[in-house]
Amino acid sequence: METIHELLGYEKIKIVQRSDMFCFSLDSILLADFVRVKGQNERVIDLGCGNAPIPLFLTMKTTGKIFGVELQEEVYRLAEKSVKINHFEKQITIINNNIKNIYKIVGANIFDVVISNPPYFKYLPTSNLNKNDYLSVARHEIEITLDDIVLEAKRLLCAGGSLNMVHRTERLGEIIAALRKHNFGLRRLRFVYSKISSPAALVFLAEARANRKDDAVVEKPLYVYDDDDKYTDEVLKIFNFNKQI
Repeated sequence: METIHELLGYEKIKIVQRSDMFCFSLDSILLADFVRVKGQNERVIDLGCGNAPIPLFLTMKTTGKIFGVELQEEVYRLAEKSVKINHFEKQITIINNNIKNIYKIVGANIFDVVISNPPYFKYLPTSNLNKNDYLSVARHEIEITLDDIVLEAKRLLCAGGSLNMVHRTERLGEIIAALRKHNFGLRRLRFVYSKISSPAALVFLAEARANRKDDAVVEKPLYVYDDDDKYTDEVLKIFNFNKQI
């Protein structure tokens, strides 16, 4: 059953979801907030956009053109509906296609910003997959691998353009290797902790630049909850739960 919700605390932005698929994640919104869009004419593309939480969030940052690519047809339809109910058809374009070789459809080396909240887990014959196919494809590298995403980002980006990702910390070394393989330089890195008292980060946010050397700045940690299990002030601000918009 489809339902329409506010995009967190942003009352003017609605998102269409289905409980039998998946709802947009905390990680997607943290990534959308992390992304830097420098100019109003910059072109942005979200690889694996789901039901479009990141494109929708980015309309608050830029009036530039935003593309989303989603492989799963039913999820793509949710994204399309989310765009239409918000009247963003002139700004956001959702494409139902595999990420691999998407540059042949949208154009090579024309984007300023590539974003991806990719499947976190490798797909192995022994992988414990969710019985829900939608969730399995979203969480495991069944249709696309980490290296595939970095390669496609390289094909899409203009020189100096940025690739922005969120991923699990245990795959950081693998991600850095993939970035170097495809001539990206890591520029920003921010670790995300569940709580202030958490001993280790679960995920990280990263920005890399095409055809640049590593010059990474490790930003201050982002804590989701305080030790009373309440959202931190920073997360409340990101989610707009103080209702500024």
